[in-house]
Amino acid sequence: MTEIADKYSGSTNKHRKRVKLIFNPSAGASRALPIEIVDVIHEMQAWKLIPEAYLVEPGSDLPGVVQDALEQGFRMFVVCGGDGTISAVARTLAGTHSTLGIIPIGTQNNTALSLNIPNDIPDAIAILRNGRRIKVDVGMATCGKTSTPFLEVCSVGLASTLFPSVDDIQHGNLGQIGNFLSTLASSPPAEITLLLDDGQEIHDRGHVVLVSNMPYIGFHYQLGTVASFKDGLLDVLFFADLSKLDLLGYILQGVGVGKSEDSRIQHFHVRRVDIDTHPSMPVMADGNALGEGLVRIEVRRRVLAVMAGPETPEVQPVPGEILGN
Repeated sequence: MTEIADKYSGSTNKHRKRVKLIFNPSAGASRALPIEIVDVIHEMQAWKLIPEAYLVEPGSDLPGVVQDALEQGFRMFVVCGGDGTISAVARTLAGTHSTLGIIPIGTQNNTALSLNIPNDIPDAIAILRNGRRIKVDVGMATCGKTSTPFLEVCSVGLASTLFPSVDDIQHGNLGQIGNFLSTLASSPPAEITLLLDDGQEIHDRGHVVLVSNMPYIGFHYQLGTVASFKDGLLDVLFFADLSKLDLLGYILQGVGVGKSEDSRIQHFHVRRVDIDTHPSMPVMADGNALGEGLVRIEVRRRVLAVMAGPETPEVQPVPGEILGN
């Protein structure tokens, strides 16, 4: 009983707070034990959080749901789901006075990892009350007539092409492995040009460009510093002149902090970058297809309020790591 009392002691002096709970029951569908919404609501109520729940279904209009809740006066939105659901809600909340809270139940949970939010549900809910309210950056990608904010990463080229099969595989659909391998084998490289915000132009032949706003992407690959979501810069990785075998190795082993440097992977820190490809390559922002060809990607500094865990001390990369090239 003492442990329970200690756990909830921080909630006794809190005022009751009305929140909009966005719950995605299909997040992390490969889990052995599904997460029950009633358990999440009960835990939130113990912290004097009063949730009005919305269950995400295929085809749900999340921007519309969030906009309606904003008009009803909600100022805190809690997403119980994976990175895709979190990003969809964050896109609408960016630039508003509302706060995003996260209960991570997805497959990778990169956003939660970047913000030092634990995967344990009671501990994540405690952060909604006792965590840090901070402002984070959001990326903005414009491809043709389509513009969209993104929280995690914008990809150009093969990473965008492979995303549907990779997403299916990580959700347990191993039947997509054949499709993944055939797509990897058949996708040609392109002439890729990067125009950086300092006027520098980079041109080379390659398959992939990644533009990251958060420290962690993919299979927990750390591309930036632990504070990269609030430094006003984006991390650009250009995989130039790499073979398909090299790329497959990076897909499986990752890149970034703690990984050996490959001089063919060029790393830049920018506020804005224009990326053009010939022939045109697909562009995705947080898993959403934007089109093909020329894309402008820029940072919107500290426009989204989120509840985050304790600040993580910065670990300086050792010589030979890709971070900081």
